[in-house]
Amino acid sequence: MTAPDLLLTLLAAAVVVPLAVLAGECLAALLPARRTPDGPRPGCAVLVPAHNEEAGLGRTLNALRDRLRPADRLIVIADNCTDQTAAVARAFTSVEVLERHDADRRGKGYALDFGIRHLDANPPAVVIVVDADCEVSPNLLDRLTALAAATGRPVQAVDELLPPAGAPATQRFSAFAFRFRNVIRARGRDRLGLPCLLCGTGMAVPWELLRGARLASADLAEDMSLGAALALAGRPPVFCPDAWVRGELPERSKAALTQRQRWEHGHLFTLRREVPRLLAAGLRRGRFDLIALALALGVPPLALLAVLELLVLAVLLIGWALGGPSGPAVTLAVGGAVALLAVGAAWARFGRDVLPPRALLALPLYVAWKVPIYLAFLVRPQKAWVRTERAADDLAPRPGAPIFAADDGFSPSPLAGEGRGGGWEPPVAGPSTPHPNPPPQGGRGQENPRPNT
Repeated sequence: MTAPDLLLTLLAAAVVVPLAVLAGECLAALLPARRTPDGPRPGCAVLVPAHNEEAGLGRTLNALRDRLRPADRLIVIADNCTDQTAAVARAFTSVEVLERHDADRRGKGYALDFGIRHLDANPPAVVIVVDADCEVSPNLLDRLTALAAATGRPVQAVDELLPPAGAPATQRFSAFAFRFRNVIRARGRDRLGLPCLLCGTGMAVPWELLRGARLASADLAEDMSLGAALALAGRPPVFCPDAWVRGELPERSKAALTQRQRWEHGHLFTLRREVPRLLAAGLRRGRFDLIALALALGVPPLALLAVLELLVLAVLLIGWALGGPSGPAVTLAVGGAVALLAVGAAWARFGRDVLPPRALLALPLYVAWKVPIYLAFLVRPQKAWVRTERAADDLAPRPGAPIFAADDGFSPSPLAGEGRGGGWEPPVAGPSTPHPNPPPQGGRGQENPRPNT
């Protein structure tokens, strides 16, 4: 084999492998549910990191408050807020409110680290993280806490963002892409007994695993990084398909672009950093779960993968026309067709409610909308966390107005409601690990740990 032929073969393999992983996950998602373990439900602490979330926080706290048991704690971390987020939280007598002010260290990772340090004096069995603008299923706390305690592993619930009413086709594609990555693919890996990725909300981690975790960073994908770190430590995340958290995509096009760029760039940064580590550790230790997690994390966003496949296929066809081997081009074409069929089957089973058939015609517009995001990653990648503006911000409470809405109940997720049973061996508790990030000094981090009256 000549050097050019080898180069074309490696180029094809670089795209065929993620296509094969994607197709396998999609087809496995169609299989019957695996039974998930169940057991005693210990106490938990629910951390709600919030940055200027006065508009939607009350509804989230209403839902969580009604799911608490006597031993549970509900803690809001008002992180660098300039609005009434802390006041909204203090209106709930069962909520502990921490306020953090540090203009130099911004991002969800720092907020979570602040909350973990607060818990260190009286740690719970399990810590659950829920975003401040989420709806939650009635069984979220019970299922995540019981499953994390039974397995000794981090647990991720169904996490999805739905399109707002009257959303254009591009928003519906975004909603499907979010469900595809966080739910359909996770469901497929769960059917195969493989670990999932953490999503940052609707996730639970046993305290023994979380207390030494390095969370204080500006990482745009701190959830993926945490999942990879825990997997390397021997505790890969497990998917919980019968509990859910749910939010709504931003209505404004600029906000949607900001949110999507943060996600995509964070994913690509994490892919570049964590995939080699996971692969190397999996091969060295003989752990297939790490290899499988590396392959899952190594699948780029769906639109980017489609663009890469077309570009590489064009190069391979040109090489073939110039006398090169036909195998790479044929293999990639077949792999792309199989992946397309598998994604289509997953859409038909799980995605028609968010992406109706008539919206499929807008696929080229959606891909064109995403291309500048990927070009920006090559030229000027986003490294700083930026909050996504929401339409609800215009409805934020004003002095004298009610600051939280009544709990009006939430409908179940279309992908929730699956079996229980089975189990994994729990971890062996070890000595406490000192926290690597001491509290900020000089008044930069202030907290109010008392329940509010």
